[in-house]
Amino acid sequence: MNKFFHIASVVALLFLLACGHTHAQAKLKAANRQFEQLSYIEAIRLYEDFLRDAKDPVTRQEGLKKLAYSYRKMQDSRNAERAYADLLRDYPDVESENYLYYAQSLASNQKYKESQKYYSIYGEKQTADLRAKRYTIALMDMGRFYRDSSSYKVQYLPINSRQADFSPMFYKGGLVFCSARDETGTIKRVFAWNQTPFLDLYFVPDTSQLSIHNGLQTAQALGGMSASNVDAPTPEAKLTKIEEFSRVLNTKYHEGPMTFFKGEQKVVFTRNNYNKGRSRESKDGTNRLKLYTADLVKESWSNVKEVPFNSDEYSCGHPALSPDNTKMYFVSDMPGGYGGTDLYIVEYTDGTWGTPVNLGKEVNTEGNEMFPFVDESGNLYFSSDGHEGLGGLDLFFAEMKDGIAYKGVVNLGAPLNSEKDDFGLITDAGRNTGFFSSNRKRGIHDDNIYSFKRECRPLNLIVYDAATKTPLENVDIRSVINGENQDLKVTGLDGSTSICLQAESEYEFKAIKEGYQMNSITYSTKSNTGQQTTLEMYLEKSNSSVLKGVVKSELSQKPISGVQVTLENQKDKTTQTVVTGQDGGYEFEVKPGADHKLTAQKDKYATNNETIGKVSKNPTQYQNVQGMYGEGDIFKLNNIYYDLDKFFIRPDAARELERTVLPLLKKYPDMKIEIRSHTDARSGDSYNMQLSENRARAVVNYLTQRGIDPSRLVSNGYGESEPSNECVDGVQCNESQHQENRRTEFRILAVK
Repeated sequence: MNKFFHIASVVALLFLLACGHTHAQAKLKAANRQFEQLSYIEAIRLYEDFLRDAKDPVTRQEGLKKLAYSYRKMQDSRNAERAYADLLRDYPDVESENYLYYAQSLASNQKYKESQKYYSIYGEKQTADLRAKRYTIALMDMGRFYRDSSSYKVQYLPINSRQADFSPMFYKGGLVFCSARDETGTIKRVFAWNQTPFLDLYFVPDTSQLSIHNGLQTAQALGGMSASNVDAPTPEAKLTKIEEFSRVLNTKYHEGPMTFFKGEQKVVFTRNNYNKGRSRESKDGTNRLKLYTADLVKESWSNVKEVPFNSDEYSCGHPALSPDNTKMYFVSDMPGGYGGTDLYIVEYTDGTWGTPVNLGKEVNTEGNEMFPFVDESGNLYFSSDGHEGLGGLDLFFAEMKDGIAYKGVVNLGAPLNSEKDDFGLITDAGRNTGFFSSNRKRGIHDDNIYSFKRECRPLNLIVYDAATKTPLENVDIRSVINGENQDLKVTGLDGSTSICLQAESEYEFKAIKEGYQMNSITYSTKSNTGQQTTLEMYLEKSNSSVLKGVVKSELSQKPISGVQVTLENQKDKTTQTVVTGQDGGYEFEVKPGADHKLTAQKDKYATNNETIGKVSKNPTQYQNVQGMYGEGDIFKLNNIYYDLDKFFIRPDAARELERTVLPLLKKYPDMKIEIRSHTDARSGDSYNMQLSENRARAVVNYLTQRGIDPSRLVSNGYGESEPSNECVDGVQCNESQHQENRRTEFRILAVK
């Protein structure tokens, strides 16, 4: 009897174990199903439930690995750290990428020393992945990421909602941004990944309402950032109602980062693979991201089109246009890249897209590069988790030339970067003000939009007479930052002036005063971290002279920055070179009694050479460079008019061509121009178009007869399509008003 009961109890126990195993397998299978469908929130709940009782080493390892990865995809770095710690403790031979993910989670939780250890282990397992080496070295000295931390104030903005808000973009004095804020209406659709509403585009009309306010927000509330660098919006701050950007562009799927062409009449934006009421999926069943364009017609967006290099099999998104709209940067995971997502560049010419080109290993890494932005100077900002930083996605900067980051990339440092994800930055050329996105406040999909403003880090300069040691007033101080001139400062009665320093920059300060020898002193913010510094400069009396001037555009008569100005002494052949800043100014110390040659050069501008006679002693001599001619400049020939219905060159028109165009083409033998002719609105459209073409050809014939190579000239007629005044069809105008429209212009096509 006892034996019978013993046998029965053993059978029952085996049955219970079998049932428990089957039940555990069912839990794991259900969790895996959610994981494969990218429903990470539900997958996390099921994996946590499964792991409470999981005993089998094989299935437990699988569950831990997928749980940790799900937390990682949800940007929950604290729980990801916990899960990866358990995984690597119990299963040290797991795939090497789990060591990388653990190191990244530790860094996102500001555990940099531990993170360095696991980056090093990952590097031993994956020697070809440069991220391990970059981070192992970078985490030895975290101080370089905080050198400029006192220079910026960061503000959490009142436009943020309880859902994700990110990727702002300038538009008509306001901001367009992406948001998962609650949808209106009775049906609420949510994204399975994180159970939040799908992203749409929203608009806040006035950025002036988003300025930096007083009142500090606690460092703890902002992810450990210094309270001295973070402002919270004041309770009194009032904000215009946030609007849905466009019911045409917003759909039932995700709409994401966008950019606008110059004039803001055309947009490029990111959206799931959905257009004209139809969605498409890749071969593996995924709805990828694509880039679309749309046109603003009568205050409504329409004509939505895909860009031609989209694919159902990979994603393209996050567009950013160059200042001249000839290039677009974007993000893609297309085959042939360096990592998860890479940055690409594509040409845009006359409405036609070229073939995308990867930006290369200077920018792209084995990780993810995304959210590009191009400032008004053509320099690139982007986010990356592959270049070394503080953790998560960090913001980076690269000076671009012909689509190449020729000086490498620079981490923007704290407080713009944090240990969490920082991305979607937009700013002015000097990075003085702007906006960006971050999940630093609480993490876990708490993406918010922040503004930033550069605070002045002052440097005082005092200039003295070297002999008397007395302060010198009215001394011009020219700052040269990283080889480029900046605006002039002038010393006061006490011989002093001050400037605001930029981080990670090399400075040269030149002191210029008539009757004194020029002097200069260097300073670097790459190593000097003092909050306030004073530099002293001493000037000696001299018989040398100063030559100074300004480089301007011939078209606008505005100063041109970035011009390389070289002064050559024709007697001893010595040269001096400077690069103009925003004021277009330059100064040289010159030896009296010698002729000099002045050369001004800039890409896409005609090189200007001028001869300067002997410079006299002591007095400052002013020599402004004659206006520079740039590609794309359009000049109106004021006296090139035509008699009604005629296309012959009138005597007054001939004099204008002899006075302006012929000398210009002879001075710049490599210059190519387009002759553009226009008519008034009288007569029919087709007649006017033909008449204008005849007039343009007449000008070309006139110039070729006087020795200009016809290959340098292009003629085009525009008829009445581009009037210079309001004299269009149906409007009564006098003869002089019509005469203004019967005009000829020339446009510079190419220069050297």
